[in-house]
Amino acid sequence: MTKEVLKNMVAGHLQEKKGLFYIVLNYKDEEGKRKSKWIATGLPVKGNKKRAESLLMDARKNFEFKPNEETEKAQDKQNNKENSDVDQTLFADYMLDWLETVKHRIELITYISYANAVKGRIVPYFREKSITLLELKPHHIQDFYSHALNEWGVSANTVIHYHANIRSALQQAFITDRITANPADKIIRPKKEAFVGSSYSASEVNQLLGIVKGTKIELAVILGAFYGLRRSEVVGLKWSAIDLFNKTITIRHTVTSGSLNGKLITIEKDRTKNKASLRTLPLVDAFYDLLLQMKEQQDTNQYLFKDSYCKDYNGYIYVDAMGERIKPNYITQHFALVLKKNSMRHIRFHDLRHSCATLLLSNGVSMKEVQEWLGHSDYSTTANIYSHLDYSSKVSSANTMNEVIKI
Repeated sequence: MTKEVLKNMVAGHLQEKKGLFYIVLNYKDEEGKRKSKWIATGLPVKGNKKRAESLLMDARKNFEFKPNEETEKAQDKQNNKENSDVDQTLFADYMLDWLETVKHRIELITYISYANAVKGRIVPYFREKSITLLELKPHHIQDFYSHALNEWGVSANTVIHYHANIRSALQQAFITDRITANPADKIIRPKKEAFVGSSYSASEVNQLLGIVKGTKIELAVILGAFYGLRRSEVVGLKWSAIDLFNKTITIRHTVTSGSLNGKLITIEKDRTKNKASLRTLPLVDAFYDLLLQMKEQQDTNQYLFKDSYCKDYNGYIYVDAMGERIKPNYITQHFALVLKKNSMRHIRFHDLRHSCATLLLSNGVSMKEVQEWLGHSDYSTTANIYSHLDYSSKVSSANTMNEVIKI
């Protein structure tokens, strides 16, 4: 490899250290080994950026590669001296460290979401780039988002989740004085995609209920379509939440699952997603009768199978014949199979919740009442999702205007 070629391959940047600018040149030696050379400029950081950039250009232009063993040792000694108190942590490694620091401050299901984004996407991308925490610039992050959108084909909302992780991690680095500013603050995030859920009409819901009657998925469909329960609330439902005397059902338990490091983890909570999700709903006669049948069947199964019957999930309503609790993923996967097998229009299981809201609104139930039925944390959440469906209020407004203004 010629000296001219090596010169053209020299990259460099400015590094701030103790209030002064340093020039850092990066190059590869004859064996392809990555090297760096630090050059002190003696220039204070404040007010000298342009001058330092000019010195950087000159240093790159005039760089001479000298494969002399003594010279190389001297240069390595000098570099080690300059590098001794400079943070050389790769950004990829810093993200993993940050992930560990937040692990005990957030919900496990939230940590799983963070870990999948950080370990699955963010770290592999930036490790390949070999960018240190101190070298990270806004354009590096912006390039990552473009790559995710264009090469991986992820949604804008997914990129926004990546951004939340990256910005939070860098904010911690900024607060702890590891970096002088948060480069993620200068990022242009992709526009959030508006969510429009699919839903079934009343006739489609009734058709579906007829199809699943007597099957393992019947309970999930009823709770999703009639009560608008989330999947976690369906699986987490316990007998202790049912008041057969007053005919009420209280939503207070949840079961969620997620994949962490290739292992499926199930998370049980004796509380709901948020305070508003803790709600008590009336038991209609048809569902009341179904629950009585299910309780009788569970008692029978436990008597018949004796020691073979699983006791781990005693107290849960949604269990199979052997007492094993129905898994959250089973509902999602089996629901799709049922629709396909019966040539019904494809929707997600969660869309039964949207179907419930749509049917309530279209039949004159107020937005506030729908919020309370679904257990949304605040009114704006319900309004943002379903305002385009609140046709009854528009009819009322039209009738009022028709009385006031004569056309």
